[in-house]
Amino acid sequence: MSTPVSTPVRTPKSIPARAGRSRAARVTAWLFLAPTVLGVVVFTVVPIVGSVVLSFFHWDVIDSPTPAGLANYRELTADSSILTAFRNTLLFMVLAVTLQLVVALVLALALQGRMPRWIQQALRSAFFFPLVLSAASISVVMKYLFNQDFGVVNWLLGQVGASPVPWLTSEGWAMAAVVLVYVWQQFGFSFLLFVGGLANIPRELHEAAAMDGATGLRKHLRITIPLLSPTLLVASVVGVINALQVFEQPYVLTDGGPGDSTRTAVMVLYQTAFEQLRFGEASAVGVVLFVLILAVTALQFRLSRRFVHYQ
Repeated sequence: MSTPVSTPVRTPKSIPARAGRSRAARVTAWLFLAPTVLGVVVFTVVPIVGSVVLSFFHWDVIDSPTPAGLANYRELTADSSILTAFRNTLLFMVLAVTLQLVVALVLALALQGRMPRWIQQALRSAFFFPLVLSAASISVVMKYLFNQDFGVVNWLLGQVGASPVPWLTSEGWAMAAVVLVYVWQQFGFSFLLFVGGLANIPRELHEAAAMDGATGLRKHLRITIPLLSPTLLVASVVGVINALQVFEQPYVLTDGGPGDSTRTAVMVLYQTAFEQLRFGEASAVGVVLFVLILAVTALQFRLSRRFVHYQ
């Protein structure tokens, strides 16, 4: 004859004990989150709010801020050099992000081919390595490589019979040089994203497409690109945000020249604030750039509803 199993009786004391443990868990969680939350507030939220407020004042650090109303923003629209800098920034973003994504995707697809594993790992490290280097130091080296008179790039062009190219002294070629240097350093991040995304695509899909007679290009257009579209979205959003904030490459390579052909929005912000001590006007430039980044990113997510396919 089986003995009945007794169920534990919940006593009134167990409810406060459980509530106390839950409260202690919440306090512990907030203690772990506090450093990160505090860092975001101090180094992100407060500077953004401060820049917005300061954009409505004139301030040269020496004297007290004086109210300016919307004068700083009206000055942005009236200054042709600032408008040129924003146009250069948008042009740079389109060229750099497009080239960065194409180069990263082509190299990631190439590494999916049959080659020894150690070669794949060595190439992955080599492609990612420029990303960990300082953009300023890379730009200093590249400034010598792209020099018209004694640069290695023009020397190599001369070996195939081409004329020297004024990479850093011509308005047309200067932007091309800045884009090439930027892409060379930045494409490693997109490359690693694409390598991870390609690894998640089932190989059976490509094998089935090959049995149906699909060529390599058609397989990539019909299978690889659609399944890789979420990764493409992430890479493009990060690429756009970084490209709109470009500073080191044009500042070191060309100092915004020749003329204003490579001057960017962040260069305007830096020069206005730290060279001319007009921090109110510089804050207005920063606010406009911040809104521009939000607008372009929102447009990307809006368009992604049609082109991004989630498995």
